[in-house]
Amino acid sequence: MIRIQLSPEPQWFELGHGVRLQLLPLTTALMVATRSDPAVQALAADASNDTRAAVFATALARRAIIDWDGVGDADGNQMEVTPEGIDALLSLWPIFEAFNLHYVSRGMLLDAEKNGFAPSLTGASAGATAIARPAKRSARTALTD
Repeated sequence: MIRIQLSPEPQWFELGHGVRLQLLPLTTALMVATRSDPAVQALAADASNDTRAAVFATALARRAIIDWDGVGDADGNQMEVTPEGIDALLSLWPIFEAFNLHYVSRGMLLDAEKNGFAPSLTGASAGATAIARPAKRSARTALTD
């Protein structure tokens, strides 16, 4: 079952370590805008999945995070949300992992579900197996038998 969040209001997500993010709803418009982000578009064709995930999550976070709690500078002063601050926050593995699991993966899992009955990449016969057939005898072999 797909659960639809009808509220267009931002939601607070607890990421652990005292960090809370207020995020815009994960909408199609947000995902499409992120896919068009220059950093995502600039990825090399042979970029690893990990690199792609990190770049995509950071680009999405820059669009989705509108407020936060528990994010401070080196002196412990609460920081304002900035693109540089978002990049620094997501460079921390536990925060990146929590953001990815609780926010990004919701959109990715739903996207993957729509492909549950997609046609095979190589066509309708991709799942077919070859049937072993005896070799045909040539006309010459048939005459000499």
